[in-house]
Amino acid sequence: MDAPAKAWLTIIGLQEDGIEGLSPRARRALDEASTIFGGPRHLELVGAGARGRAWPLPFSIAPVLAERGRPSVVLASGDPFHFGAGRALAQALPKGEWLSLPAPSTFALAANALGWPLEDCLCRALHAAPAQTIREDLVPDARLILLMRDAQAPHQLARQLAAWEITAEITVLERLGGPHQRILPYRAGDSFAAPVAVAVAVMAGGGLSRAAGRPETSYAHDGQITKAAIRAVTLAALAPRENEMLWDLGAGSGSVAIEWCRLGGRATAVETRADRAANIAANIAAFGLGARMSLTQGDHLGRIGDLPRADAVFVGGGFSQPLFEALCRHAEGARLVVNAVTLETEALLIALAAKGGRLMRFDLSEVQPLGPMRGWKSARPVTQWVTTL
Repeated sequence: MDAPAKAWLTIIGLQEDGIEGLSPRARRALDEASTIFGGPRHLELVGAGARGRAWPLPFSIAPVLAERGRPSVVLASGDPFHFGAGRALAQALPKGEWLSLPAPSTFALAANALGWPLEDCLCRALHAAPAQTIREDLVPDARLILLMRDAQAPHQLARQLAAWEITAEITVLERLGGPHQRILPYRAGDSFAAPVAVAVAVMAGGGLSRAAGRPETSYAHDGQITKAAIRAVTLAALAPRENEMLWDLGAGSGSVAIEWCRLGGRATAVETRADRAANIAANIAAFGLGARMSLTQGDHLGRIGDLPRADAVFVGGGFSQPLFEALCRHAEGARLVVNAVTLETEALLIALAAKGGRLMRFDLSEVQPLGPMRGWKSARPVTQWVTTL
C-alpha cells in the first residue's frame, strides 16, 4: 500500500490537566480524529466518547495500524518517545505518516518539582520491568526517578530497598501536572493514587558493580559455570559494546551472557540440558535482564541458524569442527571466543589457531584449607582462542 500524502496519525503527549493543557494544534487533531487510542484514563481526560479505543491487553499497536490512512490520534503520557508508545509506532510507520506533539515527561515534571537537575538523575521505567534492573544504580548520592506500575508499587519498592540494605529518602509523586497532584514523603502506611512515580535519593548502600567476574555464588548453577577470574578475561576478549548481540552457546549457567548484558549488550543463551536452562532462566530473572537476554533450549549446532545476527559468540563447552564451520556460515564477521578444558578441544583450537587468531592458556590456583593449614589448589587449565569469523 502506498503511503498517505500527509500524516494521518497524531501522537499527543497528555498531562493530568487533560484537554485544557493541550495546544491548539493538538486540540484540532483531536477534533478531526475518527478514532482516538489510549489508556482508559487518557480517553476519559479528553472526553473521547464513542471515538475512544482502549489499548488491548497485552499491548499491541495493531488496532492503530488498522486505521492507516484515516485521521487518528494516539494519547500518551507526557513525552511519547520517553518510555512511551512513540517507539513502537515510529518503527512500524514511515516518518511522513505520523506527527508527535509531546508534553513534558513525568521525569521532567518530577525533576522540576523536586529541584533536581534532570541531567544528574537516573530515569528508569519500572512499570514493565522488575526492581532488579535498578540494583546496580543504587550507589550513595544517586538520584533516581522511577515510573511505577500502580499504586501498590511504591510499597513493593520500599521493601526491596530495605532487603538490599539501601538507605534512601523516598518521595512519592502522584498525578503530576494536574489539579490532583500530590508530592509526599513515602510512609509505609499511606495509600497512593495512580499514576504514580517515585524519586529515590540514595544515602547509603552499595549498588552492584558492573565489572565482569562476579563470584560464582551470585548465580544459580550446578557447577557448570565459567569461574569468576576466567569470566573476567573472557568478557575482556569478547569486548562488549552497547546493544551488541552475543550468542552464549552451551551456556551452562548463562553467567557470561548475563555479565555481557550488564555491560549494555543483548544476548541469547543456548543450552541443551533442561535443568541448566532452568538455572539460566532463574539468573535472567534475578538480574532483571528479561528485556535484554533470551534463552533457547536445545543443541546449539542445530539452533544457531534461527538466532538473531551475532556481533560476538562465546562457546564455553561443546566446541567442534562442525560447529566452527556452522559459525563461519551463520555468524560471519562476529568476534569468537572459545574456552577449552579438554585435550581434544584444545587440540582443535591449536589447529585452528595456526590459521589466525590469538591463543592463550590460563592456569589459576586458589588458597584452600589443607588439613589444619592452607595450600594452593589448582583449577583445570583453560585454553582460550580469540578470533574473528
